[in-house]
Amino acid sequence: MNSLVYWMRHAGVVMRLGEELEKIDVERPGRVVAKLASGKQVVSEKLLFTLGRNANTEGLGLDRAGVQVGKRGRIEVDSDFRTNVEGIFAAGDVIGGPCLASTSMEQGRRAMCAALMQECPIAGVADQLPYGIYTIPEISMFGETEASLTVQGIPYEIGQAFFNEVARGQIIGDSYGMLKLLFHRETRKLLGVHIIGERATEIIHIGQAVMSNGGTIDYFINTVFNYPTLSDAYKVAALNGINRL
Repeated sequence: MNSLVYWMRHAGVVMRLGEELEKIDVERPGRVVAKLASGKQVVSEKLLFTLGRNANTEGLGLDRAGVQVGKRGRIEVDSDFRTNVEGIFAAGDVIGGPCLASTSMEQGRRAMCAALMQECPIAGVADQLPYGIYTIPEISMFGETEASLTVQGIPYEIGQAFFNEVARGQIIGDSYGMLKLLFHRETRKLLGVHIIGERATEIIHIGQAVMSNGGTIDYFINTVFNYPTLSDAYKVAALNGINRL
């Protein structure tokens, strides 16, 4: 989240964080006033708001089959993607986030393994899957966040690298891209990777591979990355993190 806010601010976007919306007035075509609980007002030509996603499960006859449906029409499943009805499994967007093709295919694979009572090899932690948002710039993450580590009481440190610090970032003109590593302060074990910028959804898999094999950020320091590549940002971020210790 911090990386996204950083990029958006540099793109000229004004952020109003921690505010609550009180009222919306459409004064005339092309002028919308959003009044906040703090007394501030945001005036714009248009207003876009999001309410989240609803699962497209209406019309599937789930009620006749006895399948339990939860909030926003999402089918409720267990860790093996079983519904409350024996023999019926569900995977993908109908069970809720992250609503990505990659995660949906993996959920389907695990559901099929459970249905056929077969072993289902999983790399790393079962609930850790890469997230990819194909916006401009791209956003991707894998593993823990600063918030989740704080809640768990895990001592962590961060290492950051901006794409303007690596040659490839300068070549492609990505001045605001950013890669952030989260690692354990004592063991240096890699705990999370967050990237915003060009090709974020591709280079995230480097950190994913290291994390899935229980690696530390020392891997990035002691390995050689092709030059010039955006992957070199891993080494820069690792060195930045070590210098914080």
